[in-house]
Amino acid sequence: MRSASNAWLSLTLLGCLLAACAAPPRLGPGDGATEDAALTTDATDSATSERDASPPADVASPPMACSKIDILFVIDNSASMADQQRSLVASFPGFVAAMRNQLAFADSVQIGVVTSDAYRGNAPGCRAIGDLVTQTAGVESSNGMCGPWSGDRFMHLRDADIQRAFACAGQVGVTGDDDEKMARALLGALDPARSASGACNQGFSRRDSLLVVVMITDEDDAEDGCMDGPPRTCLSYGSGGTPQEWYDQLVRHRFGVAGNIVMLSLVGRRVDNPCGAQVNSRILGLTRRFGANGLVDDVCASNYDGFFTNALGVIQNACRGYIPPPG
Repeated sequence: MRSASNAWLSLTLLGCLLAACAAPPRLGPGDGATEDAALTTDATDSATSERDASPPADVASPPMACSKIDILFVIDNSASMADQQRSLVASFPGFVAAMRNQLAFADSVQIGVVTSDAYRGNAPGCRAIGDLVTQTAGVESSNGMCGPWSGDRFMHLRDADIQRAFACAGQVGVTGDDDEKMARALLGALDPARSASGACNQGFSRRDSLLVVVMITDEDDAEDGCMDGPPRTCLSYGSGGTPQEWYDQLVRHRFGVAGNIVMLSLVGRRVDNPCGAQVNSRILGLTRRFGANGLVDDVCASNYDGFFTNALGVIQNACRGYIPPPG
């Protein structure tokens, strides 16, 4: 029995040395998702992990299920946002080139811009918060008559001059209210009534499209605050409501299908941000509620090229899982 056992052990060790007993490889920087360990905040709503959502090259991807994509940029136009708007405009040409390549399956991609307040530089009659920007005015803005484009108040990816158009509409300037209302602008822009015929965003938010939201801000969407009295004084800040309430309303605007929404946020993620950005706990809280369809990166980054590269993977995966809305 000892001889037989020794022979068996020798064969096992030989097989192990040849093939089976090697230590598993360590993951490199490009393998799998990365987690943002640098975020330091007491907020209960934490950041969504940055991820490359593209499937491995050797795994067959399911076909794309969406044919229309609506992309809404919600841009903070308060006094501290000049550098961030310039970074956004500078990164946009690369995003356009990548979209034309990687989103070529889509029949139509629409791109609109709104600001974090009621934008006074916009066309008369469409200056309420959530109205799409077609012209700009003010300090650090493009000071341009940007649109309409092909009769619409939003841009089309197919347009030959899309880069020039976004450089105009995306640089909205820094003369906006310092009480940023990012969520109110987002929800107002996507209210179905505002996309109806004759409304300021006519035709933008389509029922049968994948919605992609890009939020860019260096401050949080503040909570309402009250000071004890007497008398008790309450001040109104921000959009009002909670990240969960924003999420619920946004899903209602998209006909109840949360998976048809992609939330991409360039916000403050650290307490020691070099550009002075606040940790944006409430926008982070909204973004993380979209799970794999949410992506966060740092608004203080020197450029946003990497953010948009990762964003395209998230958009593709969401498109594969697109579900036509009921009715």
